[in-house]
Amino acid sequence: MRIAFLSVFYPYRGGISQFNACVYRALEKGNEIRAFNFKRLYPNILFPGKTQFVNDKDTADKIPSIKILDSINPISFFKTVREIENYNADLLLMDFWLPFFAPALGYVSKKLKKKGIKTISILSNVIPHEKKPGDISLIKYFLNRCDGFIVLADSVKKDLLSVKPESIFRKHPHPNYEHFGAKFPKDKAREILNIPADKKVILFFGLIRNYKGLDLLIRAVGELTNDYYLLAVGEVYGNEKEYFDLIRQSGVGDRVKFINQYVSDNDVAPYFSSADVCVLPYRSATQSGIIGVAYNFGLPVITTDVGGLREVIEPFGTGTVIPYADIDLIKNNVREYFDNKLYDKYSSNIEKFKQKYTWESFANDILSLYNEINH
Repeated sequence: MRIAFLSVFYPYRGGISQFNACVYRALEKGNEIRAFNFKRLYPNILFPGKTQFVNDKDTADKIPSIKILDSINPISFFKTVREIENYNADLLLMDFWLPFFAPALGYVSKKLKKKGIKTISILSNVIPHEKKPGDISLIKYFLNRCDGFIVLADSVKKDLLSVKPESIFRKHPHPNYEHFGAKFPKDKAREILNIPADKKVILFFGLIRNYKGLDLLIRAVGELTNDYYLLAVGEVYGNEKEYFDLIRQSGVGDRVKFINQYVSDNDVAPYFSSADVCVLPYRSATQSGIIGVAYNFGLPVITTDVGGLREVIEPFGTGTVIPYADIDLIKNNVREYFDNKLYDKYSSNIEKFKQKYTWESFANDILSLYNEINH
């Protein structure tokens, strides 16, 4: 089968690009596939981070792609349609995660459907975490121009069916990432990062937005004893000063290492290798690629019960799910995790999850869905 994969790829940085690279590699086994990339993803004025691109030293998977789609230039929409049509694709595969991209992706999908090309979208999110006026109209515009969907969690499925009840879809949890390299010995990783060897290390990792609850975790650590240590790593999208102020006000400056920057793929391993547990104190979510990174390193997860996070933890015994984002709940569950010495039990169960949900099984669900909508 010939697949046109229209989404974001190298040299763009971030979880969506990493995810798409893994899907691409799984699909290229037994299929002909071509990546169609964004020429411009976000206008700089709308991008909250420091850069949209990986640096020269990053070992990100350099997926070969045609850089053609500009999210805000309709002329590029026409060109993208023509380029994919000339490729003679059987399937247009997309990844949708924000309503902002609905006009571009929806237009391309609509035009190619009229040419007889089937269209499937992976749905990282349907309803965004940070809602804006007009979002639902944009989401409907896009969803109504697709033949089928791959959802990553029950919460995404629920959102999909609330907007488009007749949707044809498959559900597949986010597989674990495997491209971040091997796990370091814990003592070596802590030496690299200059983290005390004798502490109970809690990791918070990923782009930092208010809904991710890092402020709650900092306060929770402030109420734990001095043998607990927080490693918070990620670029702040918002006001970074409030986190530094909170660390100072909570009196945990000597027990928090805050690395306010995006971490390149080749630098990820020491952070996860140094930690005893990864904590996701999210106020809201649909699913999280951070769990897939943690599982790659056999690192258990403590998360709030939001979106589909429970689905990839509780049934497999790979971590702890707490009811909601609350300082006392976070504090108590972190303490119980260490008091009950749950690392070995959870880490062993992670291996079972990794064997069941692979990128190959994800690709197979896409192909199965294509066969269904093509009959």
